[in-house]
Amino acid sequence: MKEKAADFLVFDKETNTYRESPEQAVRDDVEKHYWLHVGRTILKDWRLYLMLVPMILVFLFWRYFPMYELLGSFKVSDEVLPVSEQLFSGFSYFKRLLVGGDTMSQEFWRALRNTFLLSFYGLCFGFPMPIILALFFNEIKSNIARSVYQVLTYLPKFMSTVVMTSLVTMLVKQGSLTSGMGIVSQFLANIGVISQEVANAGLLKNPDFFRAIYQISGIWEGAGYDSIVFFAAIIAISPTSYEAAQIDGAGKMAQMRYVVLPSILSTIVIMLITRIGSLLNIGYEKVLLLYDTSTYVTADVVSTFAQRYGLAGAAKGIASAAEMMNNVIGMLLVISANTIARKASDTSLY
Repeated sequence: MKEKAADFLVFDKETNTYRESPEQAVRDDVEKHYWLHVGRTILKDWRLYLMLVPMILVFLFWRYFPMYELLGSFKVSDEVLPVSEQLFSGFSYFKRLLVGGDTMSQEFWRALRNTFLLSFYGLCFGFPMPIILALFFNEIKSNIARSVYQVLTYLPKFMSTVVMTSLVTMLVKQGSLTSGMGIVSQFLANIGVISQEVANAGLLKNPDFFRAIYQISGIWEGAGYDSIVFFAAIIAISPTSYEAAQIDGAGKMAQMRYVVLPSILSTIVIMLITRIGSLLNIGYEKVLLLYDTSTYVTADVVSTFAQRYGLAGAAKGIASAAEMMNNVIGMLLVISANTIARKASDTSLY
């Protein structure tokens, strides 16, 4: 909209001329000394900004600088020459992955499907569990008992991926990590859920059980730690809301439904958007430690596909193109989820 003179000038009847308004003078002074105010703020809170330096360096070295290697998705792979000096190959790697029709293209589509299915199952079954845990923690009146239960659910998150996958392997196998029947396999065989042959072979050797093992172990590992955010939102609810609900005759379940859940809805939406953003970003370490050639059909994901072809197969261009497509799809999912959330509930990341 075009500015008018009356927006920043006032008429002086004594001199019969227009002069700058006091409000405009203040705005001009702020704009003129903007960087001076910024410098003073930084000097005043220099300790807080100093604490940001390590995080900024982490993002620079592990997030922004590696983006330079994305050029390898569009250039001919050459171990001798740096990426900047390699020949431009266009979208040949992307075409081979998407419509190549060869074994590599088929494995990529299989890995992309497995990545989506593992993430989708994790979203459906893994995302509600921290909310349910936070609701249960809120109903525990004893602070000591609540602290004990919370610590027990947090502990698996602080175990390394190698330790966690080793525990999972020992639960479905017995004795060594390579053979035998585990406690879980024996229990499922005794109640008739699986056959004795499947139990003897090991659940991790059967492609039909890999996704279930991956999801259950993921919930066991991260549900307690992820409940911290939701529990913090719950304890911030005013006690007067509970008192008003009790006066109206609401029981515990009604209070959860009509008081707690609406109060933490914004937190749930924000966490859901971030979870959707990482829908296709499955940590390849856990999959790499759990799967083998017999379970590729359901366990191979884009990250392990890129690891296998990029390191073992020396096809870095193909691996880089696969990871780039995976990340672009994740970015589009974040934008779509944020747009839908903003229009549906007026709550969004941006």
